[in-house]
Amino acid sequence: MTMSDLEQRRHAWSIYILSFLIKWLLIPAYRSTDFEVHRNWLAITHSLPISKWYHEASSEWTLDYPPLFAWLEKLLSVPAQLFDCEMLKLCNLNYASPETVLYQRLTVIISESVLFLASWRYAKNCPKEHVITQLALVFLNPGLIMVDNIHFQYNGFLYGILVLSINSIFDGNVLFGAATFAALLNLKHIFIYTAPAFFVYLLRSYCFHKNGSFYVSRLVALGLSVIAVLAISFGPLYNQIPQVLSRLFPFKRGLCHAYWAPNFWALYAFADRVLIQIARILRLPIREVPTLTRGLVGDVNFVILPNIHPIHTFVLTALAQLPCLIRVWKAPSKHNFIICITLCGFASFMFGWHVHEKAILMVLVPLSLIATKSPEHARLFYVLSLAGIFSLFPLLFGPTETVIKVCLLLLFGLIAHSALSKSTPSFALHNIDRMYIHGMVLTHLYVEYTHHLLFPDGKLEFLPLMIVSVYSSVGIMYVYINIITKTMML
Repeated sequence: MTMSDLEQRRHAWSIYILSFLIKWLLIPAYRSTDFEVHRNWLAITHSLPISKWYHEASSEWTLDYPPLFAWLEKLLSVPAQLFDCEMLKLCNLNYASPETVLYQRLTVIISESVLFLASWRYAKNCPKEHVITQLALVFLNPGLIMVDNIHFQYNGFLYGILVLSINSIFDGNVLFGAATFAALLNLKHIFIYTAPAFFVYLLRSYCFHKNGSFYVSRLVALGLSVIAVLAISFGPLYNQIPQVLSRLFPFKRGLCHAYWAPNFWALYAFADRVLIQIARILRLPIREVPTLTRGLVGDVNFVILPNIHPIHTFVLTALAQLPCLIRVWKAPSKHNFIICITLCGFASFMFGWHVHEKAILMVLVPLSLIATKSPEHARLFYVLSLAGIFSLFPLLFGPTETVIKVCLLLLFGLIAHSALSKSTPSFALHNIDRMYIHGMVLTHLYVEYTHHLLFPDGKLEFLPLMIVSVYSSVGIMYVYINIITKTMML
């Protein structure tokens, strides 16, 4: 029995209200240095002319997002004056008055309404029995809550723009959808990793007729819609584009971040560590052991395995994206398009250069859009969600935040399992999935409690982070391989 439209609206707004209340309660919670980053950007865009935005360096938190996001910060700085003018002064480094915290937290909460409305619009095109499940899986994602409403970023807003772009394309408003995606790239350039999926899908489905004929006029229209957005974004900065690009693409950073993102390179680095220990046992000559988990962002040098350079990660990422791009070219369906977005994001997360753990959201959000497609989609989404959210735990390291992140993961696990079971009746976890989830519990207990009991003197301080990263990597790699070998054939 399906719900009426009135019941769907009531349930949808209940989800929004629940989310709002959770986020409101988190306003005084821990916040990372990203909070000061965005406060400083408010001050930069409010206090300085645009010609100095990408040159200002009085703080280490320089502006390194694309111009449209800088304009968004400029817009947000206007009502900020009503809360506390002091937050808009460049000299007030690390300023965080109660009014400033309230205002910046509210900007995140309110901006996430874009994700709610876009996700609801998308869900309405799903079978009626899937609508509320679909909305809940996207909007109640604990990863977004942890990264945005505690750690502090604006990912919910950005992924709302992504879903809005997908909606527009599916509704036939292709040029608006393309322009919206171009705007997204000019808000946060990490989404460039999903650009191949958009390019191939729009080229094949919009510029080619079913009989094989090619519409040059449509290609020109697509190009102009994208160029128009780029002109609006970069036009005012035309004489300092090299400076902007140097901020957006700092290639001097190393392969791995301070905390290894749970991807292929985490397993690669772990394998190098294991081989080092084996070499020591066998008394083989080895070079100096690198420090890979102590906050350094420079070049990473491996001891046993070959060193990795940006070109290697670029080639691997491109090769990993190629199969799904070929698939969407041959069969440009809506489902294949979202799978392609997911796998393009997944490939960049698994094999990219200097990937942050937060980038797992680039996989979780698009995959959640098709989680109710089949029992296999639901299973893979569920396992990836738990592994991905668990991999974000090191972002929140205080005792209070430990309780919060565990509760968020447990709550989402229960809600998602119940919702997927109802909307996808054949949904079931495999034995290996259950074993992995149980192992996640043991891993968390070791990291939070057992390690400190075994090493009270602070020895092996890197070990808990490495364990979380490697264990999460195993689960994420497992899902990645499954999606490629199974879902690609559905």
